[in-house]
Amino acid sequence: MVNEEIPVPMTTADVGAPAGWMARLGLGTRERRAWAMFDWAVSSMQTTVMVAVFPIFFVKVAGANLAPAQATAALANVNAVALIIMTVLSPPMGAVADYFSVKKAMLAVFSLVGIVACGAMFFVERGDAMFAWWCFLFALVGGTGCMVPYEGLLPHIAPPAEVDRVSTAGYALGYVGGGVLLALNLAWIQKPAWFGLPHGEGLTPEQVTLPARLAFLSVAVWWAVFSIPLLRWVREPARVREPDEVAWSWADPFRRLIETFRELRSYRNLFLMLIAFMLYNDGIQTIIKMATAYGTEIGIPSGSLITAILIVQFVGIPCTFLWGAIAERVGAKRAVFAGLVVYTVIAIIGYFMKTATHFLLLSGLVGLVQGGTQALSRSLFSSMVPPHKSGEFFGFFSVFEKFAGIFGPALFSIVIALTGTSRGAILSVIAFFIAGAFVLARVDVSAGQATAQAAELGVRAR
Repeated sequence: MVNEEIPVPMTTADVGAPAGWMARLGLGTRERRAWAMFDWAVSSMQTTVMVAVFPIFFVKVAGANLAPAQATAALANVNAVALIIMTVLSPPMGAVADYFSVKKAMLAVFSLVGIVACGAMFFVERGDAMFAWWCFLFALVGGTGCMVPYEGLLPHIAPPAEVDRVSTAGYALGYVGGGVLLALNLAWIQKPAWFGLPHGEGLTPEQVTLPARLAFLSVAVWWAVFSIPLLRWVREPARVREPDEVAWSWADPFRRLIETFRELRSYRNLFLMLIAFMLYNDGIQTIIKMATAYGTEIGIPSGSLITAILIVQFVGIPCTFLWGAIAERVGAKRAVFAGLVVYTVIAIIGYFMKTATHFLLLSGLVGLVQGGTQALSRSLFSSMVPPHKSGEFFGFFSVFEKFAGIFGPALFSIVIALTGTSRGAILSVIAFFIAGAFVLARVDVSAGQATAQAAELGVRAR
């Protein structure tokens, strides 16, 4: 990052890195490519299960014996329960991963939980609301939990000079993986005859739902297969003992959690980055979560809504790589500022939006900035984290990321209650972009990186 980094020694992950186009994309070593491929793997769950297919399947099939409002409420409840579980688990998970040097093992366990849950969705039948509820809960916990150790590996595979490109490469490959599988899923759901699946009149209930259930099974297979490169080629970071370290006890994760939270006072810029990220990401997450509901309210056809999801995925692929290149020239912090400006424009245009064409154009704008802004936020945070504490600090990052899904939708709901329409609510999210930018402006990235490097060298010297 220009004017935002301090020199660091080259890591073994950089040795022999080719100078070609793969290196320019942040994928110049086998280890980095393997790490980024995990985003390709897990994004299939996020697109097909979390966003596009399972919510509709739950309301129309699994919750067929419930009133539509009850089914929707049950879906909202499972999201809330998963959020609470991972908010509680993420920080101690990070402490355990650092102390025992088990980031990869922890990633594998949570991935296995999610993979099995997605595979089990194949057996959900009409009216199986409770079974589907539990499958979705474990899929969410697995998909969210594996990201804590995954992101904790980032400081170990890329030094600060490379971290922006590596992080954005991960997000970009996530768009590719999630988008490709979602496109296939939607193709065989909408045109089952093309794939030799049951179609036409007189189908049994099991045959009618087979394409959707196969989509869930495909997510399980996709997630499992494309996790293998990380498990095989990314090295588990060596454990670094701290000078005051004592024998392990099961109270340690919570003790270390308290200590890490106190230590944040010594990492002022890292803490400010967390606050800034929580604020502006609340606005981003609100747009992501409420866009489909808002489009439905103003009369956008469901076909256009699904098309918009695919546009976000495939526009996001080149644009996320582009943000990595932009950050290399102007710095990640300035690039995030630019992304927040675009999001503000999106909210303003959304207020005036009336047609499906407007919605599709807006989805293109979201794809332009969504992956890049979030990837650079991750890399900016990573560059100010001492690697020996990456698990613990990314545990906190995960908590702040989860809180970013609470306040925006709440404000959205309040504004709707006061105005009777979502148009004013769309404008309200601008407040989160302004507040986040205000705090981000106070983050001294160079000082934060210097503090992290000094802490790492100090521990290793002892």
